[in-house]
Amino acid sequence: METENIYELITGKLEGWLTSAIEMLPNLVLALLIVVAFYVLAKVIRKFVGNMLSRITDNKTVTGLAETLLAVLVMGVGFFFALSILNLDGTVTSLLAGAGIIGLALGFAFQDIAANFIAGVLLSIRHPFGIGDIIETNGLFGTVEKLNLRNTILRTPQGQFIYVPNKEVYENPFTNYTRTGKRRIDLACGVSYGDDLEKARKVAVETLSSLDMRDESKEVEFYYNEFGDSSINFSIRFWIDFDRLPDFLGAQSEAIMALKKAYDKNDIMIPFPIRTLDFGIRGGEKLNRVMEASSNN
Repeated sequence: METENIYELITGKLEGWLTSAIEMLPNLVLALLIVVAFYVLAKVIRKFVGNMLSRITDNKTVTGLAETLLAVLVMGVGFFFALSILNLDGTVTSLLAGAGIIGLALGFAFQDIAANFIAGVLLSIRHPFGIGDIIETNGLFGTVEKLNLRNTILRTPQGQFIYVPNKEVYENPFTNYTRTGKRRIDLACGVSYGDDLEKARKVAVETLSSLDMRDESKEVEFYYNEFGDSSINFSIRFWIDFDRLPDFLGAQSEAIMALKKAYDKNDIMIPFPIRTLDFGIRGGEKLNRVMEASSNN
């Protein structure tokens, strides 16, 4: 008797499930069609977003991430619609609540990672610098080797690699030396008080104006700026085409050598500090006298 009751119970359950499945079959088919439709829509949107972002940034990491996030978002919406059609609203509510709680917990746990991630996306979209640009940020100077979603990688002139968090780059001022393709070289020098200042200026301007690497679209600028201890000091400026650090260092070196050679040729003196060493017990005694006195004793 008990076996018959169990058999009837199981049979009734199976018949009930079969009846429910037959009744839900139209909704199930509709839900499957919705999932397929959103899957196709996700692929279309992914391709469209990829083409659009490729015109804005060359960073394939950001482009691929944006494509994936949008595709997952569209598929998630389609999945929730399908659950609603199957009268699983409670499941939808539970999933949304769980996702919100998990997202909040992850946000607190990985807020620095999230900040660097968002900063990396914004840097890639706004594109204030590109791969190969020479920048200075947070007291660090180097060439941009790579921009990923967490770090900006710089290579210093000495060859070391520096990993700078994207958040630090985005939130702080930085200098892009290669953005305009031009850079100004400022040289500080001085001439003696006995030299002709007009002649010294003319020689310096003519010398630097004749340099091959100088940008001829901009004039050489010369300014006297102070009376020094042993010289009248000036600064002279000129522009060059700038793409790599050796462009700047080479032009600066050539300018220094050319200016020194021109001043020597025109008998213009560049003073240098002179130090007098006093070896006497009393101030003002000559070194040779001190030596003679010491030898006699």
